[in-house]
Amino acid sequence: MYFGFMRPSEAAAPAFLRLAAHPLRWKLLAELAASDYRVRELVQRVGQPQNLVSYHLRLLRGAGLVTARRSSFDARDSYYHLDLERCAHGLADAGGALHPALRLAPVPSPLPRSPTRTARRPAVLFACTGNSARSPIAEALLRHRTDGQVDVTSAGSHPRPGIHGDAVQVLREQHGVDISGQRPRHLETLLGRRFDYVISLCDKVREVCPEFGAGRSGLVHWSIPDPTATTGSGPAGHPAFVRTAAEIDTRIRYLVPLLVATPQEVKQ
Repeated sequence: MYFGFMRPSEAAAPAFLRLAAHPLRWKLLAELAASDYRVRELVQRVGQPQNLVSYHLRLLRGAGLVTARRSSFDARDSYYHLDLERCAHGLADAGGALHPALRLAPVPSPLPRSPTRTARRPAVLFACTGNSARSPIAEALLRHRTDGQVDVTSAGSHPRPGIHGDAVQVLREQHGVDISGQRPRHLETLLGRRFDYVISLCDKVREVCPEFGAGRSGLVHWSIPDPTATTGSGPAGHPAFVRTAAEIDTRIRYLVPLLVATPQEVKQ
């Protein structure tokens, strides 16, 4: 019996390529790679009718590349999110299907350890409502993954009295990061500062968060459910914080290369 290697021309194109090759689906993937969006926002950004955009979003959701979550600001809306991990695997598998040497390497995570003298640290602000769980988790993980080479802070529109105990515990146990001494702060305390990226992690705060000079390309939304609102506190809430920290950490791993690729020039 002959067990010859199947030539790429004899096999069907990988599913990821078949989906991503469509021009409109590629535009949707590109938009969602930068931020979570609602359908009406995607309609505006790609310039196509809503029924057509919704149809192609359903195809992307069916393949697991895109997920949707109800907005915590308006339950009639949903935010669409691109699963970058699944896309990375899809691209790697597609390259490997064409030739084993074309399988992509994992996404790089660390920033260079010695910035040049002509560059400044990129400034990133994470915002949510209470600044007690999601945004301090994101702040701590980005600082940890970049070895302090990003000027990162977090704040809330309605800060709570203290950092949630489960957030402190999860970061300490799973990431070796201690935020027990951190305190929530109000967004108003940062007025006058400029950030290269303003990343909202809460659907509610997205509606009220100032731009802080980030401009359109620097405004990013991550629609992440509030673990304190759905599970309460104590042992029953701990798994929700584990899931929240894991999702934030995944998103941060894909944010870091963007910070590396766009070094900030020192303002004279």
